[in-house]
Amino acid sequence: MFTRYYQLENDLETSVFLFGARQTGKTTLLLQQFPKAEYIDLLDTITLAQYSRNPSLLYDKYRNSSSETIVIIDEIQQVPLLLNEVHRLIAQRGIHFILCGSSARKLRRKGYNTLGGRALPCRLYPLVSAEIPDFDINRAVSNGMLPPYYVAKNAYLGLAAYIDVYLREEIKAEALVRNLDNFQRFLDAAALTDGEIVNYNNIASDCWVSANTVKEYFSILEDTLIGYMIPAFTKKIKRRLVQSPKFYFFDIGVVNYLLHRKEVVRGTAEYGHAFEHLVMQELVAYIGYTRNENKLSYWRTSTGIEVDAVIGDARIAIEIKSAEEIQNKHLKGLRAFREEHPECRAIVVSLDRISRTTEDNIEIQYIYDFLQELWAGRLF
Repeated sequence: MFTRYYQLENDLETSVFLFGARQTGKTTLLLQQFPKAEYIDLLDTITLAQYSRNPSLLYDKYRNSSSETIVIIDEIQQVPLLLNEVHRLIAQRGIHFILCGSSARKLRRKGYNTLGGRALPCRLYPLVSAEIPDFDINRAVSNGMLPPYYVAKNAYLGLAAYIDVYLREEIKAEALVRNLDNFQRFLDAAALTDGEIVNYNNIASDCWVSANTVKEYFSILEDTLIGYMIPAFTKKIKRRLVQSPKFYFFDIGVVNYLLHRKEVVRGTAEYGHAFEHLVMQELVAYIGYTRNENKLSYWRTSTGIEVDAVIGDARIAIEIKSAEEIQNKHLKGLRAFREEHPECRAIVVSLDRISRTTEDNIEIQYIYDFLQELWAGRLF
């Protein structure tokens, strides 16, 4: 069992919405961190049926409870009308609710009560390196960081079932798309462009659907927490910059399954792409958990010079390379970026075991050193 970095109690001055993709470990985290809380599991058939028929049962159950009461409702999107009763109990009794689910889409798109700011939105990500004793970068790159699969001997089989459940229960059951076959083709096409600049027209051609449909499909992936967009850094000094976002799936293991990569071999191009994705995954989680004000973006010029990650307003620029020996050719993007942003801290994250600083002050950090600095809060 993993001890999670995210301590939800720090955000429990008010009620919270805790969202996260399936099998990120939401329920386990809640039971670990709040063992004395009241717990309502809407995946339980009988409980679901009762509250679906009569949501006011929740109010009746807690109408006389004290403001010290903590109530967890797991899979809240199963009975959205419960949110009206939650709203009443927060307003009248000051009860703290932790409302847990794998998607905010159903609540937001159908106009259900989202508590008018009375519940703080929080997100649980897959495992991060700081949560894993003896963290193994090669295992993470191949298996991904979802708790059941990072430790699995055959993560590929488990991830096959994961995608099947996602399609059946998140997409088909909620009628989010009209044609499931089209959406499955889109998933495959999106995986091929994971970590790349989004081109809706090209993906639409591959999937035999319109560009507008592809935009809607990407929106579904974001709303169901299966992926996210990383915006372009657009502060222009001299060079003309690309403006379109990049898309990343929320976990590299999911990408590996969709691309039929049963094993990602170190030294290959596939490993390089997966390594970059994993580092971005760690940055996204760190910024999310710490509510860091520095936004994450990427930088690319119209001529193709690129930096993988930019933190804040050019505070830090990070290039991610799976090379085991960093050479001058790997520093081209960072040097171009610093021509326009000379005060920027420039870092290369790689498999080069010797962490050091070049003569022009570019930091070369071994992946394990970088991750340690990140999660210790010493990077930014």
